[in-house]
Amino acid sequence: MTKINGADAMFKVLYDWHVDHIYGFPGGSFDSGMNAVHDWRNKIKFIEVRHEEAGALAASAEYKLTGKLGVCFGSAGPGAAHLFNGLYDAKYDKSPMVAIVANVPTSRENIDFFQAFDEDKWFLNASVWCRQAMTPEQIPVITDEAIRQAYARKGPAVIILPKDYGWTKIEDNYKTSYNAHVPANFAGPKKESVEEAVKLIKEAKNPVVYFGNGAREADAGEELKEFSNKFKMPLLSSYLGKGVVEDEFPAYVGTIGRIGAKTPNEIQSYADLVVWVGNNSPFSVLWFNKDTKVIQIDVDPGKLGKRHTVDVPILADAKKTLRALIDAGEDRPESPIYKAAIADRENWDAWHESFVDSDEMPVRPEPIWDVINKEAADDAIFAIDVGNVNVDHCRLLKMHDDQKWTTSGLHATMGYGAPAALTAATVYPDREVWQLAGDGGFAMMNQELLTMARYNMHVLNIVFTNETLGYIEAEQEDESHQPLSGVIIPDNNWAKVAEGMNMKGIVVRTKKEFEDAVKEWKKMDGPMLIDIKYTHEMPYSTELDSLDDPAFVKKYQAEALKPFSYFADKYGLEADAASGASQHEESEPEPDPEPDTTSGASQH
Repeated sequence: MTKINGADAMFKVLYDWHVDHIYGFPGGSFDSGMNAVHDWRNKIKFIEVRHEEAGALAASAEYKLTGKLGVCFGSAGPGAAHLFNGLYDAKYDKSPMVAIVANVPTSRENIDFFQAFDEDKWFLNASVWCRQAMTPEQIPVITDEAIRQAYARKGPAVIILPKDYGWTKIEDNYKTSYNAHVPANFAGPKKESVEEAVKLIKEAKNPVVYFGNGAREADAGEELKEFSNKFKMPLLSSYLGKGVVEDEFPAYVGTIGRIGAKTPNEIQSYADLVVWVGNNSPFSVLWFNKDTKVIQIDVDPGKLGKRHTVDVPILADAKKTLRALIDAGEDRPESPIYKAAIADRENWDAWHESFVDSDEMPVRPEPIWDVINKEAADDAIFAIDVGNVNVDHCRLLKMHDDQKWTTSGLHATMGYGAPAALTAATVYPDREVWQLAGDGGFAMMNQELLTMARYNMHVLNIVFTNETLGYIEAEQEDESHQPLSGVIIPDNNWAKVAEGMNMKGIVVRTKKEFEDAVKEWKKMDGPMLIDIKYTHEMPYSTELDSLDDPAFVKKYQAEALKPFSYFADKYGLEADAASGASQHEESEPEPDPEPDTTSGASQH
């Protein structure tokens, strides 16, 4: 029987699972792995990142973009520790991935040797499955199992490889379980559940649909649109649900929450029925009245009733369930909430559109995002960092056709954009990749420009330089009402940084300069960076949303915006159907808000 190194046996399992690339950074404890990288170089491409965190984030982004798990590695000690942020991103966003972690030789474990740690204990919380190989012969077994568990539990699996085991010869006779891995095929809804749901839909006065990333995984975009058209329900989404339905669909009023549009935040309290589709956003507990009826569709029983009391729980595939409801239900006329929501969205869109040719300096968001919308290919991929860029992306990028996007969702880690762009360029080498990042997030992972340049990836890196941690600045001002502290970023010439990393860099200050730079990149083969000297003004606050306050209107140049009460009155949406309380009555003045010290988290 032929024998091979333990590390080569590991790579053979990866290859049999159709893994064709791996992200990582070499280290002495992983020298057997690097030897396997060399041996398998014609079958598994090595993407040498400049930091292990970037490799882990890239692996997490893989599933989000392709539906296939990514693989990364780190050496013992600091290399292993650097993986944590990417692992937690994968765990929170339910992204299957495998991380290979080196350890010192077994003879050096448990004696306080250099870089020797009980690494399995480190990763128990950060992973959905974690094992250290106890014998060389176990290496292919636990590699196969790690992949199975990552897919089954939808998160990161960790393999710990002692240095000496990777060099040990073992028999080359392991057969993987790849052929047993089949796509998920979730059940359709029960007849009784469909009947109960249809009854609630028929009785509702002001129903809405609230969908999330589960609708994306179910490929339910067309069903959502047909459902909305038949039952005349406005569509609201979580942030991760953006793009499931194209942004131009008239009844899609956008993302609810702080980063979202004005309309979904305003109409949620008027709804008397929510059709809740594949959505587990933790911020959902802040929205909708407690008495609002809910039909919840999800494939995970642990999600049913987690964020709101549910009247009709449906444990079934979203696509199949929506189709069953469409077929069983009766057409509804346009409800007051449907009419008001669409009119409010049109007003919101027109307000943004009025600024697309603004010559304000520093440049406003709308002119820049107008160029992105016009120039990005129909199959472009957007790697979105974390911060105020999420607000602009959510409100201003018009997703359509085969465009894809990814961000760090529930973990919301700054620095995600560059590693995700690496992934997108690796798995889709023939498509445009746009990294969109604020200067705060970009500063954390900008070393990955070296990786993009090294592999000549066709990535356009756009840095919105506003010299502040904008999202945190807005929290300090609007939520905790404190003096600004720790948010200022020194102005930097990111174009020069890019040039120093073997990449063309351009500084732009106007819409025309940005447009010209984008067109130049589209003619190139490799990467480019555009440093946009961006407005320092904060995005419109949907949390404050005080259009009856002249100071608020002036701050956001919102003279053309109408309060939702205008549309509510126009279309007869007089009361919250769930509670019977008027939503736009005169109220007593509220005291000055106290600092928010309860959440400790950015609410997106």
